[in-house]
Amino acid sequence: MSLHRLTSITVGVPNVAETAAYYTDFGLTPTGPTGLRFATTDGGEQLEIAPAPRRRLLQVGLGAQDEDDLGRIASQLNRLDIASARTEAGLTVSDPNSQLEVTIAVTPELRQEPAVVEPTNGPGRRDRPDGRAPSIERTNRVRPRKLGHLVIGSVDQSATQRFFVEGLGFKISDEVPGLASFLRCSTDHHNVLVQQAPLNFLHHTAWEVDDVDEVGRGATRMLEGHPERHVWGLGRHHIGSNFFWYLRDPAGNFSEYYSDLDCIISDALWKPSVVEGARGLYNWGPPPPPSFIQPEDLGELMTASHGPA
Repeated sequence: MSLHRLTSITVGVPNVAETAAYYTDFGLTPTGPTGLRFATTDGGEQLEIAPAPRRRLLQVGLGAQDEDDLGRIASQLNRLDIASARTEAGLTVSDPNSQLEVTIAVTPELRQEPAVVEPTNGPGRRDRPDGRAPSIERTNRVRPRKLGHLVIGSVDQSATQRFFVEGLGFKISDEVPGLASFLRCSTDHHNVLVQQAPLNFLHHTAWEVDDVDEVGRGATRMLEGHPERHVWGLGRHHIGSNFFWYLRDPAGNFSEYYSDLDCIISDALWKPSVVEGARGLYNWGPPPPPSFIQPEDLGELMTASHGPA
């Protein structure tokens, strides 16, 4: 695979300062003089907040192994009659269907040190005798390790999937027929999910934490004094297997704490599945609220999409 990771995103919002404060609360670290760029502990600078008339995903960054990969991707895009441009930053291309701008740059691979595995008890086990669970004693701030994936709505899901797969070189991990495809450019189960939607929009971003306790602790802290931030969780997805909790930023974008996502090292050993019904959304947890399936501002975004960008 020419690509090896999702490096960064730029999100446009009308309420820049308020949204930036949210992602600081979320556990990202502000960088730079403006305080509108944010870093994760392992992935470096991975989020930029920019002013825009309405919330929208402005740019996605991807990491490639070397310059030859950029040339190969340009050739693949050319076969789809999609123009790309080489710049100092790398290879830049705009998906003609979703108008999403993607920049691919030669980037070092992400190296992550494994988190400490806490001892657990269970039937017939005594891994943690005479002591309280260590995770209960945690008091440190939850800080995401990396930007793991993003979910975008597309008016033509199949065309956008073709852009990512045939053009950029993503691979299909699993699919929900007629609705969504889970695509990867790394060993993570998915880095981009493309779902059918009445307009092109950003549904959510997902940020990796160490374990399910960090998912719960992070969300609980975010909800203290801000119950309006809650969207859906705690639960576990069937596709990808990850624990999740979704929150809403002040602009209306969903942000997800997640842990324990499936890892795909060998394409030959992974069998992509077609998943239907409720399992396309989750395995256990509370049922998803209607606002998760169809965000409350979708009508407003559709109206605004016919005006100036």
